[in-house]
Amino acid sequence: MPELPEVEVSCLGIRPHLIGQRLQQVVVRQRQLRWPVPDEVMALKDEPILGVSRRAKYLLIELAQGAILLHLGMSGHLKVLPQSTVAGKHDHVDFVLSSGQLLRLNDTRRFGAVLWQAKDEAHPMLQALGPEPLTDAFEAERLWQQAQKRSSAIKLVLMDNKVVVGVGNIYANEALFKAGILPTRPAKSLSVPECERLVQEVKQTLAQAIAQGGTTLRDFSQSDGKPGYFKQELLVYGRGGLLCLRCDAQLEETRLGQRSTVFCPGCQS
Repeated sequence: MPELPEVEVSCLGIRPHLIGQRLQQVVVRQRQLRWPVPDEVMALKDEPILGVSRRAKYLLIELAQGAILLHLGMSGHLKVLPQSTVAGKHDHVDFVLSSGQLLRLNDTRRFGAVLWQAKDEAHPMLQALGPEPLTDAFEAERLWQQAQKRSSAIKLVLMDNKVVVGVGNIYANEALFKAGILPTRPAKSLSVPECERLVQEVKQTLAQAIAQGGTTLRDFSQSDGKPGYFKQELLVYGRGGLLCLRCDAQLEETRLGQRSTVFCPGCQS
């Protein structure tokens, strides 16, 4: 599943193609994605697009009467194409633009979603979310207070969208390694200084990933549109059994919340 940096780069990639255009119509070839495409979305006609934004791992296409929410699920991706482009087997939804282009959602496994949020309302999927990790609202004191209530592993707490949104498995592994904190440690055992290090590393890790992905933006409409995972040197994720790039200890791998978790017994405590 694409993580926050990949979704953010998708947002940055499609934004210049959509803002200022009119959404002429929505063509739905397969209504049954993770949830059925709502009637409100299917009925949209000739709507000015006011903005394109991101909340957690959802993309929002902002219109006067509300917003279309897009989630890429496990395999979804977006592509900006000429309207004459023939649709393929897994091209389920087209957002037809006044520019002569369209935004196409391709989703092989159909775990993605197209939802509707009415104006001045918050969709249930966006309610009760924690702060965005790259904002000032995500800070050490708040994380420490949240952690004090939890005996579960700090990695699981870090991946809880009620604590902070969008810190997925890959970047949780990386940030915890950089902060020198074992992912299996009970969250309530962390000190305020450790939370300060962790917050800083989460912010830096995500910002670096977004910056690396940003180099693909100029080719967004010509590429395959897949967010992917940006070419970068991951320090621990996917490297279980290999040597630590910092101390040469053998990296260990376990599972937390049914997700692969890799750590260095020498660098993390």
